[in-house]
Amino acid sequence: MAEAPASPGGGGSHDESGDHSPRSHVREQDRYLPIANISRIMKKALPANGKIAKDAKETVQECVSEFISFITSEASDKCQREKRKTINGDDLLWAMATLGFEDYIDPLKVYLSRYREFVE
Repeated sequence: MAEAPASPGGGGSHDESGDHSPRSHVREQDRYLPIANISRIMKKALPANGKIAKDAKETVQECVSEFISFITSEASDKCQREKRKTINGDDLLWAMATLGFEDYIDPLKVYLSRYREFVE
């Protein structure tokens, strides 16, 4: 199993900083997507002989994991306000638009529509 990168501040867990959010007890390695998956996705954008440094993979791993958490948190807040327990694709698209990621909405709507056709 890949080891997660150290936090940028060089400190330990979030508990030491006084963060008492529900995620504060989660281990660092459990917050990140697997580095092998990140590496595989990154390699698809490179020429066959391209290489990616370990620190680049770890940086992208942290960024995409934080991005997912950011979007999901906003969608979760919306669901709580609406007294719903399940976040759906439309909630995530709403959160992305709310947080300024409008440029991604149209292609994701197409993907979500195709996904829903496939699973029905």
